[in-house]
Amino acid sequence: MTPRAAAVRYARALFDVAQKEKLDLDRIDRELTEFAELVKGNDGLARMFFNPAVPAPRKRTVVERLLVLSPLSPPVARLLVLLAERDRLTTLDQLLRAFRERVMEHHQIVRAEVTTAVPLASDRVAALQNGIARATGRQVQLETKVDPSIIGGAVTRIGSTVYDGSITTQLQKLKETLVQAES
Repeated sequence: MTPRAAAVRYARALFDVAQKEKLDLDRIDRELTEFAELVKGNDGLARMFFNPAVPAPRKRTVVERLLVLSPLSPPVARLLVLLAERDRLTTLDQLLRAFRERVMEHHQIVRAEVTTAVPLASDRVAALQNGIARATGRQVQLETKVDPSIIGGAVTRIGSTVYDGSITTQLQKLKETLVQAES
């Protein structure tokens, strides 16, 4: 199983347990985030957890000691110990992303990104956000980006779907049409 697939499975299991036990999903997210940041912020921990030469029982012992110092909710603690036992702590970042995606899905939230050639006024951003919300039937977390190379128009990404209304793309399509017409 790929690390990504394993991370998605662990995230789904954690989410399901949290739902069944009626736990605070935001708290679980915070706890996972804090643990991931602790590992990233400590070179010794990161080297040890990500080194395949370090035996899994040793990793488990270190995780258990960390949990004594900073107790976490039981499902998160069990998950971290399980990841250490199975030498899957390297999937922690992917697991966290997958868990957040599942929480967003549960709360009917979609992430969208709009790229334009120039910065958008706040009223235009709000109008875009409202339009995407109406089209998807979900709340929208909208991120705006500026990329002058698209010349004009906008490129919108909603989840994994991209709507490219940029002038650069339209010019490219026109060029392809003219080249085909010459042939």
